[in-house]
Amino acid sequence: MKVAFFLTPKNEIVCENIDATMRQVLEKMEYHRYSAIPLIDKEGRYVATITEGDILWELKNKADLTFKETNKIFIKDIPKYVKNRAVSINADIEDLLDLVSNQNFVPVVDDNDVFIGIVKRSDVINYCYKNLVKIESTE
Repeated sequence: MKVAFFLTPKNEIVCENIDATMRQVLEKMEYHRYSAIPLIDKEGRYVATITEGDILWELKNKADLTFKETNKIFIKDIPKYVKNRAVSINADIEDLLDLVSNQNFVPVVDDNDVFIGIVKRSDVINYCYKNLVKIESTE
């Protein structure tokens, strides 16, 4: 089974450009109620994932920072404490399982390393659960 089976395409998820400001990312995360979003560059390649934790650490380290000033801080300059690795669309499920066990979502890239979507951990777990139930009901 290939990663593509679990793909949620880019047009159905929220991501942000690496050149965005902290304020833009905060507002997007708040609006969509996400705790992490993928970051892409202007060529559409996956760069990193920004998390609420990354932003909170940045706020802690800049105690005098006001919300208004967050439009002066670029996301690319904020340290990322969790390194979410991407997987190729051509990868097998085995390649995905190790990543999805440690990440809420796994970014997916095409043959040119262009970001094309994500695989959500919940989708993989639900698939495994349904197959486990199916197996148990036939025994």
